[in-house]
Formats: sequence, structure tokens, C-alpha cells
Amino acid sequence: MAMSDPARQVRFPPLNALSHPREMVRQFTPNWFAATMGTGILAIALAQFPGIPVLTAIAQGLWLFNIVLFSLCTLLYAARWLLYFHDARRIFSHSIMSMFFGCIPMGLATIINGILIFRAPQHGDFSVTIAVSLWWFDVALALSCGIAIPFAMFTRQSHSIDQMTGLWLLPIVASEVAAVSGALLLPYLVDPTQQLTVLMVSLVLWSCSVPLAMGILTILFLRMAVHKLPHINMAASSWLALGPIGTGALGLLIISQNAPAVLAANGLGIFVAAFSGASLLGAVLLWGYGLWWMAMAIAITIRYIREGLPFNIGWWGYTFPLGVYAVATLRLAAIIPMPAIETFGAALVAVLAVVWLVTGARTVKGGWSGALFQAPCLNKD
Repeated sequence: MAMSDPARQVRFPPLNALSHPREMVRQFTPNWFAATMGTGILAIALAQFPGIPVLTAIAQGLWLFNIVLFSLCTLLYAARWLLYFHDARRIFSHSIMSMFFGCIPMGLATIINGILIFRAPQHGDFSVTIAVSLWWFDVALALSCGIAIPFAMFTRQSHSIDQMTGLWLLPIVASEVAAVSGALLLPYLVDPTQQLTVLMVSLVLWSCSVPLAMGILTILFLRMAVHKLPHINMAASSWLALGPIGTGALGLLIISQNAPAVLAANGLGIFVAAFSGASLLGAVLLWGYGLWWMAMAIAITIRYIREGLPFNIGWWGYTFPLGVYAVATLRLAAIIPMPAIETFGAALVAVLAVVWLVTGARTVKGGWSGALFQAPCLNKD
């Protein structure tokens, strides 16, 4: 009997873990947008090294790939609402999956930032116009998540402190991520009134997120002290605390650099020194606070690895918090002349790249087989 050619054998038939290919749409949930967050922040992090052309080229390639990835996720999730509306709406009652709505505006924010980094310097007004339009849409999405999801938590979901994880931060942090994008927009806007509007909205977004996130972190500390670590399947959630801290610091660093010119152009020059100094001080304090949570996240992750850390789509939770903290570190190094900070930031980006490669490869494998397409909100919460 003739033997089949091994080269023609498909070891992992596409979506063989699903009962039907359409289940990919039915089981598609917003946590997939975490992959766009991780990919986008890696592109932005690599762009912080403009003196290394190969990294700049890789960063632009990742950003373009992220646009395709975000578009694909958007199409799949929109199709779920169109084709399986009853199933899709059940997510609002699910105490875990509903948190991932925050990943959608955060993933979009990385694309907006990429427009400003990779396209605006060459294409000027056209790119800026697109970025501004997308930013206002992102602001609406972020604020909607930051209000609607907590309201659902208060009124229709079932929660308990012993089941709490860093996932509670996701819908809240989206606003401060949008604030960072707004701060990045400021130098590209010509009209002083528009600049001041974007600056004020960015400050409000920051205020709607960072203080609330700090309160959640206090509760999270108590939860882990009393009830110990979450289940190993939620291992990546230990890194989510670094997200609002790193993003909050990054937002203040960019504001401290870009806001003075906006204030001066609007007759508020008297406040420039105090505003810039306070923003920088706040950023340094948040960045230092992040060192504690990073050290704790590393220790917790090592503990989980020793127990046999299983892969799931939640591994993307390792990428964005680490990435945004790395970018904040490099931004801080550009302001404060301490080589050690820049070296530390570069090391974080290197670790981020490795984590992205590992997580991406395993996601492709799990997505190809269909094993990662699971919607817990279709089951009883």
C-alpha cells in the first residue's frame, strides 16, 4: 500500500476543534482585541528607537499588520452581533467577558498613535484629519465602556471579592489610553482653540480613569492578601495592574512636553511652569509605583510557571501592560538624563518582543485549530 506524502498531510485541520466553521463567529468575543493591543504597543515601543532603521521598518510593518488584525476582529465581532444577536447580548451579564469591551477602544488607540508616529510626519494634514476623527470616536467608545460596564457590574452582574481579578481594570483604563492619544495629537493641531479642547478632554479622560484604577488596585491588594492568587487560568491578570500605572505615567509625560505650548497659545502662559512640573512629578511617582507592581507580577508569574502555566488567549494580557510601561520608561529617559532608565526601557522592549512572539505563535496555532474560540458567556455565568 502506497504511503501518503507527509508534506501533504495537515496536522492541524483548520477549526477542527469546532463543530462547524460558523462557530468561530458565534464564539468570537472581545478578548481577541487584546491581540491588537499587544501588537500595537510593540509597534509603538519599537518606534521609540528612530536611530535604528531596521527597528523602525519592523515597527511600521507591525502597525500595518495591526490595522488588518483590528479590522478582522471588528468584522468577526460585528458578524456575531448580526448573526447571533441573542447569544452576543448575553455578554453584558457575564462578570468576566464583559470586561474585555475595554480592549476595543484600546486596540483602536494603538492604530491612532501609529498614524501620528508613522504617517503624520510624511502625509501631514490628511493623516492628522483621520487621526482626529478616529480619536473622537475612540473617546466615545472609551467613555462608554468606562461607564456602561461598571453600571452593569452594579446592576445585573454577580461579583464577589474572592473572584475579583485585574480584569476589573480593563473597561476603566480605556479612557486614559485615549488620553495618551489626545496628548500625542496636540503638536499636530494648528488651531489653538482645538488644541485646548483636546488637552482638556484628555485631562478629563485621564481623571475618569487613573484615580478609579488606583482605587481598584487597593481592593485588588486586599483581595490577594485575604483570598490569595486567582486561578492559574487567570495568571496573566497579575500584569494588568501595570497597565493603568504605565499609561497614567505616559499620559502625564506627554502632557508635560506638549501642553505648555497649548497653554501659552491660549493666553494661559502663567500656568505653564506649574503645569509642566506637576505633570512630570506625577509621572515619575506613578512610574516608581509601577516598579513595585512589576516586581510582584514577575514573582506571581514565576509561581504560576512552576505550577504548569497553561496557554489561553489571556496570555495577551502580558503584552500591553508591559509595553505601555516600557514606552513610559523610554519617554522618561528622554526627559531625565539617566542612562540606566533608557537601558531599562530597552530591556523591557526586548522582553516584550519575546513575549509577543511566543504568544502570537501559540495564538495562531490555537486559532487555526479553533480551540481558542470559546465564549464563556454562552454558558451559565
